[in-house]
Order: sequence, then C-alpha cells, then structure tokens
Amino acid sequence: MIPKEILKQVHRIEIQTRSLVDTLFAGEYHSAFKGRGMEFAEVREYQQGDEVRNIDWNVTARAGVPFVKVFEEERELTVMLAVDASASGNFGSGKRMKGEVGVELSAVLAFAAIKNNDRVGLLIFTDEAEVFVPPKKGRRHVLRVIRELLYFQPRKKGTSLRVALEYLGRLLHRRSVVFLISDFLDSGYERALQLVGRRHDLVAITLNDPRERQLPAVGFVSLYDAERGTQTLVDTGSPKLRRYFAARRREEDAKRAEFFRQQGIDAISIDISRSYMEPLIQFFQARLRRSR
Repeated sequence: MIPKEILKQVHRIEIQTRSLVDTLFAGEYHSAFKGRGMEFAEVREYQQGDEVRNIDWNVTARAGVPFVKVFEEERELTVMLAVDASASGNFGSGKRMKGEVGVELSAVLAFAAIKNNDRVGLLIFTDEAEVFVPPKKGRRHVLRVIRELLYFQPRKKGTSLRVALEYLGRLLHRRSVVFLISDFLDSGYERALQLVGRRHDLVAITLNDPRERQLPAVGFVSLYDAERGTQTLVDTGSPKLRRYFAARRREEDAKRAEFFRQQGIDAISIDISRSYMEPLIQFFQARLRRSR
C-alpha cells in the first residue's frame, strides 16, 4: 500500500504540471521526435510506380502476381529520464532547489510521453547508477516513476555523468529519447555523452542557480561543497574574486554549450529562479520546426 501523503504529493505535481503538459501536446510534442523508423504494415498488389526493392518475393511466388511490402513510420518512442540526484541538487538561492525543479521537469516530460502512448523509463544517478525503472507505458507506471523521484534517498553524494551515460549505453538496445537532467557540475563525461548521443536522441537539460554564477558582495563567506564535504573561506567583498568567479563560470558554460553544438546534442538551460515553461516550450517549438 502507498501511504496517503505520498499519493497526495504525486497528485499535486500532476495537477501543477498538467497545464504545461497540455501546452506541449497541443504544440505537437509527438512531432518533435521521430520514431524508430519504418516498420512493416502489410502487403498489397504491385502498382505502377512502386519501388521494385519492396517486392515481397515469397508472396509474389504464391500469388502468381507481384506484391509489395507497405511500410509506415513507427511512432512509438521510448523516453528515458536520466536524473542527477547528487548533493549539489540540494542547493537553491530562491524558493526551490535544483533537485525539486528536476523532479517537476521529469514529471512534465513523463506525462507528455504517456499522453502520446510512449514508454517512459527512469535512471536516478549520483556517482553511481542508483535506481533504474525499465521503460513502460501507462499512467500508473508514470506515477511510480514520479514517486521514485520524490522519495528517493541517495546512497552517494557525488556526480558521475560518465557512469550514468555508460550505464544507459549498456541497457538501451533500441533508439530512445534520453533527457539528461543535471547541473553538469562534473567533468570527464564527454566521450560517454558523445557515444550515447550517436545512438540515441539525447537532450541535455542543465539546471542553473544564479548564485552559482554570480557571487554577492557580502564579505567573508564559508562555501560548503556538498558533494566533497569540504569548506572554503572566501572574501566575496573582493571585486577581483567576484569577476574571476563569474568569468570562470561563463567560460565553463560556453565550453559545454559549444561541445553540445559540435556533437549535435540539443540542450536546454533552465534558470531555477524563473519558470521553466518558456525554455521548455521554446525547445519543443524549435524541434517541431526542424522536423517539418
């Protein structure tokens, strides 16, 4: 039995995200991603202009007249949510933390997927793959996925995007849409991301907090690294330090964005101090325009 308070939390998220899900679907979510390709539908008698390569020779031999195979686009998708649950997700300078926004984003994508009758799976990771929920269809399955995200307690604190991507690379045998949701405060994942991006439709969603890009001038502050458990005393009153900090983060963001661009990987940048609706809708609209 699922405790009532858990069900209430899950349904609250479903209600909160319903409007955006309807918006995404009205904007033709199902056209933004292509299916696995073409699948066999039926055979019919050959007509002038049909592709000779599609002739079904076995049926032709039995019938005595040529028949061709008819194919149609396979629309069913497998949507995999790969969600970073490392300790850095427990940070937020505003009303919500990065991890909370990541859960809501996952819910939006999951509900949009089942509305299109797609299969949804989940990988929750830190510096290891901690929870894997195999892709399935249906509302009950998606509610389970959201419950896992809401009440998951990680064993580890660190981040390894490489481990998560390599894990998915071993498990996903059919082409899938992979939403990788993280703050991307990691390194050494480029090769693994490149390999997954070649085999699957990979979308990188970066969760950002403005305080991670611009230090306020509030004097001496002890900064705590939640993943490593270390503390560093810094003088935020120093203009030089603030400029260096901001420039370093801009450089890291630009380098990552350029890598995504070179690899043909779609990317969405989410500022958690603002609504994620606009960047998410803009992404789907851009995908839709490219698919036409």
